[in-house]
Amino acid sequence: MIPELGHVALILAMQLALVQSLLCLAGAARNREGWMCMGKRAANAQMLLVLASFAALAWAYYANDFSVLNVAEHSSRQLPMPYRLTATWGSHEGSMMLWILILSGWTVALNFSTGQLPAALQARVVGVMGGVSAALLAFVLFTSNPFLRIDPPPPDGMDLNPLLQDPGMIIHPPLLYMGYVGFIVAFAFAVATMLGNTASNDWARWARPWTQAAWAFLTLGITVGSWWAYYELGWGGWWFWDPTENASLLPWLAGTALMHALALTEKRGSLHLWSVFLAITAFSLCLVGTFLVRSGVLSSVHAFAQDPARGLFILLFLILVIGGALLLFALRASRLVRAAPAPLVSHEVLVLSGNVLLLVAAATVLLGTLYPLILDALELGKVSVGPPYFNAVFVPLMVPVLLLVGLGMQADGHDPSLRAIVAKLRWHGLAALMLGAALPWLYRELRWPAMLAITLASWITLATVQGLIDQFRRQARKTLTTLGMSVAHIGLAISVVGIGFVSSYASEQDLAMRPGDTASLAGYTLTFHGVTELPGPNFSAVVADLSLSQGGKIMDRLSPEKRVYHVSRKQMSESAIRYGIGGDLYAALGEPLQNGAWSVRLYHKPLVIWIWLGALVMGLGAAISAIARRRMRSTT
Repeated sequence: MIPELGHVALILAMQLALVQSLLCLAGAARNREGWMCMGKRAANAQMLLVLASFAALAWAYYANDFSVLNVAEHSSRQLPMPYRLTATWGSHEGSMMLWILILSGWTVALNFSTGQLPAALQARVVGVMGGVSAALLAFVLFTSNPFLRIDPPPPDGMDLNPLLQDPGMIIHPPLLYMGYVGFIVAFAFAVATMLGNTASNDWARWARPWTQAAWAFLTLGITVGSWWAYYELGWGGWWFWDPTENASLLPWLAGTALMHALALTEKRGSLHLWSVFLAITAFSLCLVGTFLVRSGVLSSVHAFAQDPARGLFILLFLILVIGGALLLFALRASRLVRAAPAPLVSHEVLVLSGNVLLLVAAATVLLGTLYPLILDALELGKVSVGPPYFNAVFVPLMVPVLLLVGLGMQADGHDPSLRAIVAKLRWHGLAALMLGAALPWLYRELRWPAMLAITLASWITLATVQGLIDQFRRQARKTLTTLGMSVAHIGLAISVVGIGFVSSYASEQDLAMRPGDTASLAGYTLTFHGVTELPGPNFSAVVADLSLSQGGKIMDRLSPEKRVYHVSRKQMSESAIRYGIGGDLYAALGEPLQNGAWSVRLYHKPLVIWIWLGALVMGLGAAISAIARRRMRSTT
């Protein structure tokens, strides 16, 4: 009966979400404190019911209850226990349950951490979040019920997709969804401000730390997903411009713009309209990503659903939420705060310029992602838009953004003249240019991606350190917030270096190797010693033995695998990687060939780990800034 109890809890949660939305919005409109209080309590109860429902689904996986269709399609008796439990969100239905659980968690966190927030504004925010929760719960109940039964139940399940049987897929979805869903807080604050018809920009002060936290989670989620694709898919790449990867990049770009705009709206009362628009845009792109992944229009290793009914439901939901928010924005924009025009050289202009470039970059990614789908829907033929397009349009837009990062640090808190900025940063710029030429030449040879990356990364780092010193002198009270922002910018510089070097100096070999054969790569000698069979908990593997030596001394051994999973009979390659701060050596085992030979792919990826280390530092910087903002707000 546990699955039935979970289903009932989900139905009650939807009803409570409706109560939460109606009572909070109506109470705020009529200034009825009792209604608002009941609405917030309904949000807390809704979260408990969603948690109970999610736990019921997890129990069905734990107990191997194959009478539940979702369990039968995504688990098996041989599936190891950690993956059996995390298979709870390995399906479309389960991942939507996780989406809703995290949404209810953000709502409860907002309830308990905004004691100084005006009651009417808080009620409107919780009401908007309740309306979204109700719609998503309806989506799950009517199109994606995770508790459907089958009779008679099969003796065993169909097993979890082997791609998802990996530690990276245990933590990637929760982190990604924490970011996706977290942007609803800024969206709800923006909508609540417009519903309240207020000219105050105080909402930015409250929304900013939530936005920083959501951005940090999304950054970490994308980072883990990129790293998983690197070591799991066997092709040695860290970003393939896969449509579902793009679906997570879109809100990240808009969220980056939103964070910087909110800072100005809070500090100076400027860019108020722009911040409201970006809050709508960031969450709208989260919903667009959800539509792309779950509507069945994409074919990807990350995509879930292939049911047109689900796609239609989400499309209607998109039209209602995005269209309604934009309509409200059009109606109330004239009543929102309008700041005085900023001088041409000012922090506002620099931030707005970077924001526009980020949104244009997001638009180019969205166009490249949707264009093949639109042509296919109109029966105008099938085309493929891949890395050449994205690299050609995205990279040129990011170069001026990275230049503006350094300039923005010099204008933070004041509006210096162009002459003052040039005077202060001329030596920083010259040093960056010199480093951009010298370091790639010292490493190996001059190649323009590496030179450009080092120049931009040096520029960001030097300007950020200079800006941090200036901020310490001017505003000692806000040094922790400034420190977090500076850490994030330096993390960006680290990632840029990794991208530039792996793009310039990566090398690979695709070989047919027999026992005793050797290959040379990046100054190392790899010797193939043959393969052995190795049984796993739910798979059988053929494991290669490769020794890695330098100067006649064995440095390491690599053991790439070729697996066949017992239940699904699917084949998977497991790469073997020697990680290093200076670069990775990567081996993947291919298919058996004639005369005892095996196909072996070898890669050298210089500084590739810097991409993910930099992203982790970016997430850490955003977290520091968010925590600092919360502490400062609690003392004011």
